[in-house]
Amino acid sequence: MEFIIAKEILSKIQYDNSHWFGTDYNMNLYRGCCHGCIYCDSRSNCYNIIDFDRVRIKKDCIPILEKQLKSKRHSGVIQIGAMSDTYNPFEKKYEVTREALKLIDKYGFGVAIATKSDLILRDIDILKNINTHSPVIVKFSITCGDDNLSKVIEPNVCVSSKRFESIKKLRDAGIYTGVLMMPLLPFINDTKDNIDKIINEAYKSMANFIYPMFGVTLRANQRFYYYTKLRENFPNLVSKYQNFYGDKYVCNSPNYKSLQSYFKKKCSKLGITYKMEDIISEYKSKFESKQISFDL
Repeated sequence: MEFIIAKEILSKIQYDNSHWFGTDYNMNLYRGCCHGCIYCDSRSNCYNIIDFDRVRIKKDCIPILEKQLKSKRHSGVIQIGAMSDTYNPFEKKYEVTREALKLIDKYGFGVAIATKSDLILRDIDILKNINTHSPVIVKFSITCGDDNLSKVIEPNVCVSSKRFESIKKLRDAGIYTGVLMMPLLPFINDTKDNIDKIINEAYKSMANFIYPMFGVTLRANQRFYYYTKLRENFPNLVSKYQNFYGDKYVCNSPNYKSLQSYFKKKCSKLGITYKMEDIISEYKSKFESKQISFDL
């Protein structure tokens, strides 16, 4: 394992993040990711992550994090997993995410975790502790209702069915948990059948929410990598993408409107939250009430 120098672990989110789960801070303990997802936007040149598939740990990340948390005058919700999955296979040995969660609990912060790994179940005990004083939300990225397809487009991570099982266990523990249904890759998994399977499994797993994207983003070297993987697994699709999207960054499904309409109707029928403002309100509500009472 390579350790890289880092001056800071925690960064304040400078823009209005009400459109993305209402978090206050961003934290990445690892650099790079070995999940091998063919569509990952974090491969893009703008993030300056060289050799993206090689996972590295930020040296002394835990003492640096504690120093930063101690210095904050205000708590808030810390976002984890925005650039690389914090529950990669190396986390089993190094446990830096677990140690970071202990500090988040100790200093009274909340947490919003995005992952594709069932390794997060190891840390249910700490998440439950945090959830007694601050907001906790877990977001499982799930793009496929079919395990065989998920193995192709997300080859080095647990299959979708394992992720749904993890949602159920987190929900049983009282943790607000749901699905990031993104990306839906045009001509691959952007189908009514796939969406139907994801919604049905989310409902069975008692997921609180599903937040969707009906397409994929592609840019520069990320597009090159994606097309390379398409040639390996879906050889007829590269020319179709090139003709349909050219150099567009946002590549929405050709069936975007009909899929979105179906998704909203089915989620509404089953009582699954899907609007960002509602998700934020639900996972933060009981803690905002406490804060209001305290201020009075």
